[in-house]
Amino acid sequence: MACCALVAANCTRAQLASSASGKRGVFIVFLGSGTPRPDPQRQGPSLAIVANGKAYIVDAGTGVVRQAAAAYQHGIAALQPSRLDIAFLTHLHSDHTLGLPDLILTPWVMHREVPLVLYGPEGTKAMADNIEKAWAEDIQIRIDGLEHLKTPGHQVVVHEIQPGVVYQDANVKVTAFAVKHGSLKEALGYRFDADGKSIVISGDTRPTDSVVEACNGCNVLVHEVYLGTPANADDAAYFSSFHTSAQELGEIAAKARPKLLVVWHYVPLGDTDQTKMVDEIHRAFHGTVVVANDLDVISP
Repeated sequence: MACCALVAANCTRAQLASSASGKRGVFIVFLGSGTPRPDPQRQGPSLAIVANGKAYIVDAGTGVVRQAAAAYQHGIAALQPSRLDIAFLTHLHSDHTLGLPDLILTPWVMHREVPLVLYGPEGTKAMADNIEKAWAEDIQIRIDGLEHLKTPGHQVVVHEIQPGVVYQDANVKVTAFAVKHGSLKEALGYRFDADGKSIVISGDTRPTDSVVEACNGCNVLVHEVYLGTPANADDAAYFSSFHTSAQELGEIAAKARPKLLVVWHYVPLGDTDQTKMVDEIHRAFHGTVVVANDLDVISP
């Protein structure tokens, strides 16, 4: 593991990205680590798995392309906006998809000449189709006007998927698995196997054994979490059904046995003490825990 990218508080994000820029292996770039709350320090949830110089985006929160551009400016060539052409959605909640029009259209404006290939649950195609309809006038004038942008760079090739191996190329194998995100009809997690390493992303979920089974000693488990006590009975019912508490995450991680647990999509319920959150996790899980921030780079 690249210790600078994991735990050294005095490492700048530029140093982190620089440490990864020349690598041909696999690493994770956290483009956004936030939640629906409009926190200016945390963009919407999105990350990139970079394997052998190719970026695979997971989720498309607000700011996704600008965050990719920031990582590119720090030396991660795979995140040049025009090269963003494949993505995986865990579910269709707005905080995970508000950046989807950005991911579809901005790389095209920056001269991506191939469609965005998009994997996600049922409803993904309708969402992509309606984005194209909403921006139809913009698309038309960019193609037929003085910009002369090429098709099919604005198009989306959608694969609505079920659990199992959903994608494989020379760099990665991607396996989707079902998670339990409250009353949402379908929510997914993903396991990426690349360069002999395994990275599991929980998506949004309450505690579920499918995460344990997908990880099973994986190199990195990226998991959502909340800390604190919900303010009322309705909030308590919501969080217990839709999300995972710090104590519950410790129990999940103890069973899953990741070599590294990375926390993102962190919701503080009246308690912003990240040290306390990590301590709660460590009640059951005694491995390394890292709290992801925007533009952090982590190497398994």
